[in-house]
Amino acid sequence: MNHPICLTILLSLVCCFPSFADDTQQRRAAIECTPRAGLPNFLAKVAKGESVNVAYLGGSITAASGWRVQSLKWFQDQNPQANFTEIHAAIGGTGSDLGVFRLHNDVLRHHPDLMFVEFAVNDGGTSREQIHKAMEGIVRQTWKDNPTTDICFVYTLSHPFLEEIKNGQMSNAASSMEEVADRYQIPSIHFGVEVAKLESQGDLIFKADKPANPEEQPIVFSTDGVHPLNETGHRLYTAAIARSWPAIETASGQPQAHPLGEPLRKDNWENAKQVAITADMLRGSWKKLQPNNPVASRFKKHFPDMYQAMEPGAKLAFTLNGTAASVFHLLGPDGSELSVQVDQRPPITHKSIDGYCTYHRMSKLGLSTNLEPGIHEISVTVTPTQLDKREILFEGKRDYFDEHPDRYADQTWYVGSLLIIGDILPPDTTN
Repeated sequence: MNHPICLTILLSLVCCFPSFADDTQQRRAAIECTPRAGLPNFLAKVAKGESVNVAYLGGSITAASGWRVQSLKWFQDQNPQANFTEIHAAIGGTGSDLGVFRLHNDVLRHHPDLMFVEFAVNDGGTSREQIHKAMEGIVRQTWKDNPTTDICFVYTLSHPFLEEIKNGQMSNAASSMEEVADRYQIPSIHFGVEVAKLESQGDLIFKADKPANPEEQPIVFSTDGVHPLNETGHRLYTAAIARSWPAIETASGQPQAHPLGEPLRKDNWENAKQVAITADMLRGSWKKLQPNNPVASRFKKHFPDMYQAMEPGAKLAFTLNGTAASVFHLLGPDGSELSVQVDQRPPITHKSIDGYCTYHRMSKLGLSTNLEPGIHEISVTVTPTQLDKREILFEGKRDYFDEHPDRYADQTWYVGSLLIIGDILPPDTTN
């Protein structure tokens, strides 16, 4: 398709999509590049030698100093007349269900001209319905903020999905994202097609120890089956962009605003947002961390304000007028057990530590993402339960526990913000 489709055509496509009542779907063919309507606004600014902002929204594969860094350099090398600035918006271990909530804070307020979206691996176990809600929410939020921002979906690869792409099929997650890309005529690039081809030919080993010489043959793609090596796997990802670029340029028509049209799903998460936690939401013993606190300083980009629960019984409580709520928080060695209460439902326990926790990392504590529209009372309380943290850790992490038991002694909780669809009501409306 060589030109952006007009709103009339976009609306006419609504009836062509199947019902989404179930989570079954036809897998998409594993094609490296589907240019659709291209990236007309971004390319026009680049051609004029203007300054452009390129955003990278994704998980740990994008957070690495790999294809993100390499592709930005490639853009600059190919277009020395323009000035490229990176918006780094990748967080390891997270998917589109968090990306849609943090989109404004991490990307849109920095005014991107082009946004790459990479969640196919981390959304690997996510339902088609949920992927549609989040990915469509990302698209519609972006174009409501600025309809001239161009978007490109990219699909990475991990070992569980290697065989299906070798057999010519995309994963469920990538196939679901392609349905959103079809609706909005967003170009997509599958980074894994060439990787699978090389593996089938015996020219690439997908998972092995890192070689002393990255040029040795066959090349080693990764050491863990997920995260490519910068010198090999990430370079293959960047090369996929370079190969795809001529087709994307050809497909790009004149610069123009992207039409939103009718949504693929009316219950998409285009109204998802991130809101600050305020002192009046906190009960019991809490401490607001100062900017020079080691934990706070590490995560200040995503958590301008961070609070730490100081003892059992510390509670975060708020009233939501809406349909979904989560907490953007930290998992870590000093995590605790949490009791979540939504309205009058039986409380459910969660933990702010998991099997990977030899360090702190950001995560989403899902409270309820499918509430009936209306007012809901929600609270999360730190319980006095003393967790068996060694048992929680994966077996390969337990040696670290044995070497650093002091890091696991505390039972605390770090909170950064709320992730909601709806509005937080002020305290005087809760009675």
